Amino acid sequence: MTGSSGPGISLKQELLGYAYIAEIPMVLADVQRGGPSTGLPTKVSQADVMQAKWGTHGDHGTIAYAPSSIQECYEITVKAFNMAERFRQPVLVMADEIIGHMREKIVIPEPGSFEIVNRKKPTVCPEEFIPYKADDDDVPPMAAFGDGYRWHVTGLTSNDWGFPTNEADEIDKKANRIIRKVDRFRDDIVEFKEDSMEDAEIMIVSYGSVSRSALRAIRELRLQGVKVGHFRPITLWPFPDKEIAELSKRVKHIIVPELNAGQMVNEVERAVAGRCEVHRKNLINGELYKPDQIMSFIKEVA
Repeated sequence: MTGSSGPGISLKQELLGYAYIAEIPMVLADVQRGGPSTGLPTKVSQADVMQAKWGTHGDHGTIAYAPSSIQECYEITVKAFNMAERFRQPVLVMADEIIGHMREKIVIPEPGSFEIVNRKKPTVCPEEFIPYKADDDDVPPMAAFGDGYRWHVTGLTSNDWGFPTNEADEIDKKANRIIRKVDRFRDDIVEFKEDSMEDAEIMIVSYGSVSRSALRAIRELRLQGVKVGHFRPITLWPFPDKEIAELSKRVKHIIVPELNAGQMVNEVERAVAGRCEVHRKNLINGELYKPDQIMSFIKEVA
């Protein structure tokens, strides 16, 4: 595991790409803050959403979580390790400066109560081991160095033996497999939480620290009879597009408050596909949206 904020994550992109193509399990924590460059070292931002997906060059499957509390930071980190081991690839934990500096009580479960997923080990002898030959789930077993299994590791596109290849069919096989191994299990990975959506006519879509302000605003307006609900993506990638698409059939307005110039809202608009109005609300001054600001956004369309 390693971690940083935006500038450090930028510096890690080359080796992050190496981990994707070499299929190396790892967890990367990104405590997002203002940018570009040195930007706002102690101010909040959510401007690394697209960096998590597209920051390193080339195509690959992406798994990224956005915790909204200290409890979730703990639980999601465990989950991130499980996913990294299961899929043999990097998994990102996308916190933000507010969450990073927050102090809250957490419940630490009893040892052994968490599910722990370990990487698959080879079931064949070293002489029969083909390092990147995938099982039916598109994930190859991973031997430990020192266990007698030998293989070649490279950042070049490789064949099943781990050696660089220029053969088009082998390149296609590898490139598509490291995307497919995530895409085909999308429904197992995607997590989200709905609040007050049973009769909602207005839906707020927010994540991370912004979701805390949004939930406070929703509770206040519910007491005033406003039919507003909340959808919080816990996984930013894969994005919960199918779930948002379904909810967009039931609501009149979707409001997306983000601490960036508009990143996740693009995915929301793509999922909604014109079924209802999507309202962009973007803040890039280093401050967190306050509940009364979000209440004002809701009242504008209520």
